[in-house]
Amino acid sequence: MKDILFLAWNYLKYHWAKTLFLLLAISLVIFIPLALDRLAEQGSEKLLRRAVSTPLLLGARGSATELCLSSLYFKSPKLEGIPFTKMKDLEAQELAQTIPLQLEYRVREQPIVGTTPAYFSLRGLEFAAGRSMALLGECVLGSKAAQKLNASVGSSVISSPAGAFDLAGSFPLKMTVVGILQPSQSPDDEAVFTDVKTTWVISGKAHGHQDVDENTADSLLLSRSEEVAIASPAVLSYTEITPENIGSFHFHGNPQDYLINAVIAVPKDKKSELMLRGRYAQGDSDVQLVLPEEVIEELVETVISVRDLLLLAALSIGVATLLVTTLVFLLSIQLRQREIATMKSIGAAHGVVRGVLLAEILMVIGFSLLLAGLYILLLQNLGIPLLENYLS
Repeated sequence: MKDILFLAWNYLKYHWAKTLFLLLAISLVIFIPLALDRLAEQGSEKLLRRAVSTPLLLGARGSATELCLSSLYFKSPKLEGIPFTKMKDLEAQELAQTIPLQLEYRVREQPIVGTTPAYFSLRGLEFAAGRSMALLGECVLGSKAAQKLNASVGSSVISSPAGAFDLAGSFPLKMTVVGILQPSQSPDDEAVFTDVKTTWVISGKAHGHQDVDENTADSLLLSRSEEVAIASPAVLSYTEITPENIGSFHFHGNPQDYLINAVIAVPKDKKSELMLRGRYAQGDSDVQLVLPEEVIEELVETVISVRDLLLLAALSIGVATLLVTTLVFLLSIQLRQREIATMKSIGAAHGVVRGVLLAEILMVIGFSLLLAGLYILLLQNLGIPLLENYLS
């Protein structure tokens, strides 16, 4: 038996190009159907789990899928925002609890989620350290966000500029970290949570100013008299909210008209849910009220349909690969007739010759299975995170 394995191994080693081709071809044929099935199954499960835990979503009229993906995975919103007053209108019906979502800004690559502490209760998020945000300029970090930003309770993070040509007037805001969440194995781990009003400060709709008094430098004033001092634009807006300056922060215009990206509505009961869906289906044409579970189920059905088509293609490729592999081994046997004749002439029995050829085939298949197993292991560790990164 050792001699048979030795001969088979040596043949494969000296014909490495053929062996490598067979290994890659067979391993991919084994891996692709298993990978597609597993990725679709795990991805669908995660998508549905998060959608089911989100009762209703209110957002601008347009793609329901875009609304759900941006709200569930903090994907950069492509739909227009809705006025804050739309959430107040929903609240006034007294049929559901409302949780706002403002998703336009980031800290480096981590999404800033402007919301309320009620969001943590909805998602069942618990604190590993600290507390929820309570004041303007405070934030709470998901577990992965805290690691990536190298932040802890008491430290600070700075929002990133909205863009190189940000005409809206947004500017970086230094926020104090007051809490770190425990890992939840969800997109919440990557987020920086803060109050909606804090995101409005980032947007430039609210800001504070330096106090203008007798000690203010003349270079910061347009004019000064005994009764009044008129500040110039050089009196800069604060980029950090502190106990000393928080009183100076004020909003421009009516905050009820400020935009948010979505509202999570948590109905009191099933009857309230049906009433809300009926009212918004026939009422306000500027907004839509969607059930994320239904929207994501449609998306999952599309994913499964694509998976089935790819599995059919993989099956066709598998049959072709099997035929090519068989042909390669048959041609190999034909080209090795002199080698086989030599083995027989030195006393090798027919069983030994067949054993060598069979050992070669089994070695190739065995190594292919190991390679396919390595692919699947990598997919388990990287596949779903890559899918979530794509969604976000």
